[in-house]
Amino acid sequence: MKVLVTGATGFVGRHLVAVLLARGCTVRAVARDAEKAAGMLWINDVDFVSADIHAADLDVVALTEGIDALAHLAWPGLPNYRALFHFEHNLMADYGFIKRVVEAGVKQVLVTGTCFEYGMQSGPLSEWVEPRPSNPYGLAKHSLQLFLRELQQQTPFTLQWARLFYLHGAGQNPNSLLAALDRAIDAGEASFDMSAGEQLRDFLAIETAAAYLAAILQRRDFDGVVNCASGQPIAVRTLVEQRLRERGAALDLNLGHYPYPAHEPLAFWAVTDRLQQLLGAGQ
Repeated sequence: MKVLVTGATGFVGRHLVAVLLARGCTVRAVARDAEKAAGMLWINDVDFVSADIHAADLDVVALTEGIDALAHLAWPGLPNYRALFHFEHNLMADYGFIKRVVEAGVKQVLVTGTCFEYGMQSGPLSEWVEPRPSNPYGLAKHSLQLFLRELQQQTPFTLQWARLFYLHGAGQNPNSLLAALDRAIDAGEASFDMSAGEQLRDFLAIETAAAYLAAILQRRDFDGVVNCASGQPIAVRTLVEQRLRERGAALDLNLGHYPYPAHEPLAFWAVTDRLQQLLGAGQ
């Protein structure tokens, strides 16, 4: 199986490429920054293309030659979830790129969506829950899926929409919770500023998430939405305390220093029955 991976040097992409190679896939990796790509451990094992996938002069036919599936991870501007450019620019630019890929003959497309498509809904969230995005990022991602469903009616292809929840691990945004905590530990700080920490979230190690995405790609008959998550809610404070124990550190937690984010409900997590069914069927 030959997979075209966009956003290959990003947080998710760098791990997905490694997993796909380990599973015996051939990978054509696409990213804008060739210098960053040169630092990837897999750079000599892939067909790397330095390109802006939104460029009008992009040769999509050449880019997709011999490709069986597209894993579309690229999405500029994160983690600024509230910026209008998510739907003012990214939405239509991404739709245009994927449409060109499909028209070039690629019959399978996996796109990473987001838990923010569910909006401010609380509790366990399954794929049957109607999306109600409440920030520009979630709105743009959900709209992209709807646009691609309409495209399927004109140019048939398989669309696998994987909704990511909260990922952590090597390459994560340096301002994310665990990255900031690790930095405080490494610096020998006495305390760590955080929210009250009672919010429940669905966290998943990036290596596991990449393995899930690769397994979904290799289930070539699957078309639909699937939550890519742990399915296990955990309090943010508990997560932080676990990391402190793992690191053998003893920082004082300055609970309540930051308010809870206004764009998230207090407690939500994924229902992963469909994911587990897919993983089981693929074994």
